[in-house]
Amino acid sequence: MRDISRKTLQAVSAVGALSLLLSTGCSTKNYVKSQTTPLIQKTNELDDATATNNRNIKDVDQRAQSGIQQAQGSADQATQKAAAAGQAAGQAQQSAQDAVNRADSLASVVANLDSYKQVGDVSVTFGFDKSALTKTDKAQLDQFASQLTGSKSYILEVTGGTDSVGSAQYNYDLSQRRAEAVVQYLAANYQVPAHKFYLIGIGKDKEVDTNKTAAGRAKNRRVEIQLLSNASDQTGATQTGSLQPNQTGTASNPAQQQ
Repeated sequence: MRDISRKTLQAVSAVGALSLLLSTGCSTKNYVKSQTTPLIQKTNELDDATATNNRNIKDVDQRAQSGIQQAQGSADQATQKAAAAGQAAGQAQQSAQDAVNRADSLASVVANLDSYKQVGDVSVTFGFDKSALTKTDKAQLDQFASQLTGSKSYILEVTGGTDSVGSAQYNYDLSQRRAEAVVQYLAANYQVPAHKFYLIGIGKDKEVDTNKTAAGRAKNRRVEIQLLSNASDQTGATQTGSLQPNQTGTASNPAQQQ
């Protein structure tokens, strides 16, 4: 009996100890949990805040890079425009210099013709932006060429002109084509030698009438032909005519043309 009571007491003690141990373990776990939960939450909050900051920094960087690229693009465009403006200014200066050179050439021709006297002339006009001779144009040139039959020691000064519409260079080219059309017609149909011609294209540099009216511009689209002679016994009646126009002309150095 005593042995049984002792064993029973030991068993009860063991159970009690185990219960105490289990109770103490649960309390510890609860304590640890209560202490670590706020830390974990804080850590998670910090991680979220860090991720948000990183996203914001990345977004700001992207916008900054985009702004830098746009600013660089604008700067490049400004540089290109400045370069284009400089080039245009250079071209304008060159065109002005070309005009001076042409004027110098014309002055040189006139200086060499001081001993010549004008004994006849005709002026034919062209349509807008045209350089081909019409039937009427050719008739006027035919009438003018009749004076060449008895002329001696003469030259023909052929000056092409245009109205003010269009660029200077285009008008120089057009005035040159107009003058060449007249020279080719006279050379081919009246066997005028090439050395008799002094061909000058002055474009819109010199107007014979105002370019502010249609009638004035039509008069400026012309080719003037002057018959000049240094023969003392040479006389001639001045003749004038008008043709259909072409526009734009070219100034060039005096050239002997056919």
